[in-house]
Amino acid sequence: MSVLDHFLNHLQEPISPIIDFDGALEDIGLLDLSPANVHFSERDYASTEALTAFIASEKKRSGATILMGGYNETRNMYRRSHLFDQNLNAASTAEEPRNIHLGIDIWAEEGTKVYAPLAGKIHSFAHNNHFGDYGPTIILEHRFSDTHFYSLYGHLSVSDLEGLYEGKPIGAGTVLAHFGPAQENGNWPPHLHFQIILNLQGFKGDYPGVCKESESAFYLQNCPDPRVLVNF
Repeated sequence: MSVLDHFLNHLQEPISPIIDFDGALEDIGLLDLSPANVHFSERDYASTEALTAFIASEKKRSGATILMGGYNETRNMYRRSHLFDQNLNAASTAEEPRNIHLGIDIWAEEGTKVYAPLAGKIHSFAHNNHFGDYGPTIILEHRFSDTHFYSLYGHLSVSDLEGLYEGKPIGAGTVLAHFGPAQENGNWPPHLHFQIILNLQGFKGDYPGVCKESESAFYLQNCPDPRVLVNF
């Protein structure tokens, strides 16, 4: 049994919705940003403005107010930032792009509230202020007995980092953050990158959200599918 499964099997409280959603009034659509989507090409991620327009068109086409997807998805759009040319492992010599996405993305309006799905505490936080990066980022630690894991929230608002401190307790259902604007969130259309991490490997306020295909077996094992904690 995995650490995450052990934790969830002993959970004493319900998983809180990660964002507000009214199923009677809203729809969630799946967003495919992989090469398999013939309607998504290089011109659609050539700039932040182009990607924003594509996201808006996908919402309109699907009739959805919220779009979601991306776990273990191959994405060419990270070519837009040299950040993803950097190796995660200093010993790596593989000449290949980082293009396997390790979390899920939830695309909605700027300012959308982000709630903690589980109780935990602030492990670390940072403003990863590079083009294509997470922007403001918060990592929570969740612990049960002798097991623990982490959840990462990226592309937030700068103001969400105010008043935080490591070890600060966070209750399930607490407003943790908000979807940040492009000028703050790493130059992306407003969305939340949500990721589960079993071993942070010494990272603080950051952890890779995209890896090379040749390294994906390790990273996908260390970052299991986070949809188990997305409760709408």
